[in-house]
Amino acid sequence: MSAPGLTPEFALGYRAMMLDGINREVQTTRKVIAAIPDGKSDYKPDPHARTAKELAWHIANSDVQFLDGVAGLSFNMEAPEHKPQTTAEIEAWYDQNMQRGLAAVAAMTPDQLLTPVEFFGVFNLPAVLYLSFLNNHSIHHRGELATYLRPMGAKVPSIYGGSYDEPFVPAAPKESAA
Repeated sequence: MSAPGLTPEFALGYRAMMLDGINREVQTTRKVIAAIPDGKSDYKPDPHARTAKELAWHIANSDVQFLDGVAGLSFNMEAPEHKPQTTAEIEAWYDQNMQRGLAAVAAMTPDQLLTPVEFFGVFNLPAVLYLSFLNNHSIHHRGELATYLRPMGAKVPSIYGGSYDEPFVPAAPKESAA
């Protein structure tokens, strides 16, 4: 089943572009999660906010749930029974399950990528288009979590360029072989 106006070539190209970007974002998200000190993971900037650990888990679990929903052509957004307890466990769980989920999406056929998938009565889009939801949701909450780090006494890693704690150091220019 195909979505009107979207071609198999589009689905494959869009998937390739999104998976390439998501793979880079995963590395940055891992750095932000890893920067949370376990002794201060209960920090939250406001009584109505999530704690740093809750927010890290929300990012990790939601990213994996989005990939599983795309690959399985169905969103149920169920959390696993065993929830990681430490920052290192969240980071390890995220890394392992993101790699699994990314591989599952990479293995999908064009017809699967173009299959409309209902998202809780709000959307009914081709599966491949939900990769942008994953990406935007993750970046949004990662930015939120990054703002927690300095008040917690942690160092802020580079995200899209240097930070005070991890300055950008440009690579030396490559010499041309002339």
